[in-house]
Amino acid sequence: MRGEVLGVERRRRWDDEVKLAIVSAVGIDGATVTQVAQRHEVTRQQIYAWRHELKRKGLWSPE
Repeated sequence: MRGEVLGVERRRRWDDEVKLAIVSAVGIDGATVTQVAQRHEVTRQQIYAWRHELKRKGLWSPE
């Protein structure tokens, strides 16, 4: 079997505002990290990493 290149894979860029909105969506109406990740087509680990990054930048604090 031979693999084919179907297109150029590109990394998505996320602004801090978008990251904050996604991270903040966890817990709203009981939404889990997994549900939010699936909704936004990112991994659960990405949400945890963003949470850590935003906290370090002082943009997010758990309430």
